[in-house]
Amino acid sequence: MASGFEFFERDLRVATVGMEPDEIDRAVAAFARQELRRVIAEGVASPDYERYVNGVHGALEEAYRSPGQILYEFTNWALMIRFALDELQKRSPRRSGRFASSFIVISSGRIVTDYRAIAAGAEVIIANFQPYTRKAETGLLKKPKRYVFDGTKRMLNSRFNGVFRAETRFLNIGSGVHPEIPYILKGNVRIRAAAQNNLSSAFREGRATLASRKDTAAGQPLTYPAIVINSAT
Repeated sequence: MASGFEFFERDLRVATVGMEPDEIDRAVAAFARQELRRVIAEGVASPDYERYVNGVHGALEEAYRSPGQILYEFTNWALMIRFALDELQKRSPRRSGRFASSFIVISSGRIVTDYRAIAAGAEVIIANFQPYTRKAETGLLKKPKRYVFDGTKRMLNSRFNGVFRAETRFLNIGSGVHPEIPYILKGNVRIRAAAQNNLSSAFREGRATLASRKDTAAGQPLTYPAIVINSAT
């Protein structure tokens, strides 16, 4: 994740004009520590990171010698996933709290709880295993349509722009991921009247009702609304 350090290189060069080499080394080390504290405090970067000083993994900032480099590699999956889960829970229907506590994080086809262990180039899926999750996203549980997952996706793309890329999809999630997935739809097919004007393709085809959707038919596995997240780089 880009932390913003590059934006301060010019200011640092100006600030160190006229300094002796050892003074420059100390100034760079102090500046790196200051910026590290800032980006973590602002929530821009995760407190989980690896540090490289002049190419040496784990070396302290004080070991810096010009014209070397101090590099922080942040593990930002945990920061982003916790933000996403918090936002999803805030937007969830709250009748019992069961839905808000039923979000799962999936990567490489399995549920993940140690977000720091997720590889930088992995794809992460956040879904909810409750069988009424689709109703929550389609506006049938006293929440606006596309409010829970799609609304959270928009917040993620705003907060982590340029770092992660999030999108909303309705997914077929196979068995073996969670004991309650997939849920098999039950009941009768709902018949919906078609608009009786030329804007409706059903009307133009001479039909009074809309064609039934295969993904909502009884006997079919539920397609789960989910946020799919990848690294933007």
